[in-house]
Amino acid sequence: MRLSLAAGLFMLAGKGMAWWITGSAAILSDALESVVHLVAVGFAAFSLWLSMRPATRRFHYGYDRISFFSAGFEGAMIIFAAVTIITVSIRKWMAGLVLEQLGLGVLLVAGAGILNGTLGWYLIHTGKKAGSLILVANGKHVLTDCWTSAGVVLGLLLVRWTGWLPFDPICAIALAINILWSGGHLIFESARGLLDYADPRTESKLRTELDAAAGNAGISWHRLKFRETGGRMLAEVHLLFPSSVTIRQAHLSATQIEKRLMASFEGRLEILTHLEPADDHDGIHGEPHIELPPA
Repeated sequence: MRLSLAAGLFMLAGKGMAWWITGSAAILSDALESVVHLVAVGFAAFSLWLSMRPATRRFHYGYDRISFFSAGFEGAMIIFAAVTIITVSIRKWMAGLVLEQLGLGVLLVAGAGILNGTLGWYLIHTGKKAGSLILVANGKHVLTDCWTSAGVVLGLLLVRWTGWLPFDPICAIALAINILWSGGHLIFESARGLLDYADPRTESKLRTELDAAAGNAGISWHRLKFRETGGRMLAEVHLLFPSSVTIRQAHLSATQIEKRLMASFEGRLEILTHLEPADDHDGIHGEPHIELPPA
């Protein structure tokens, strides 16, 4: 995140200089997106710091879920940047277009785009490896900035080749419309996380591992629930044991099942097992339980 902040400041300085020497609406739009990006990175850095703090007396499950707020904030900032780009481009177009020193401006923006593309890939790769939604969201925002720069370069090159100045704001507006999708997708992902969306692929893997682990122990299971917190996954499941099994034996088997499941998810999973008798299970609970079908 420190690398992302430093790169964001460097990008803003470079794009600001490019806009100052060219007067390009597209470059100004790109620079404005970098301002918004810096604000988003600052919030992401705070969120990452908070998410790594341990649980407390008031926050028993820690602060991981700030990741979803951070992703939503990044998405909102991207959308705000897109709307700003469209507004500024239209105003400059209506006021009259004047472009100068396009060659130097293209070089500055292209260099910024290459750096952002490399940084964005690195952030996403690191975020997925570490299971950090905050880093992944920030990486996607950085890549959005990279694509914006690529569009700016394309617009300025078209202006140089054809001499038609409106290519500059047109490319800026087209790119702004494109990055609206990226911002909306991040907000959607944030909302799904906050609403405890159960990913079908994750559920399938959990069920497969549970079937294998419970089968080895000679027991059955039901009532699986899980949810993502941004950096971890919390799950709970009921294990059904024969009445002849002692509490100690059942607890030992449950512990082995928990360890197997946690190992299969590379330490990201925290699972809570509830031990129940398989004999007369429905009678003990008073009514039968309807198991949800697998996704």
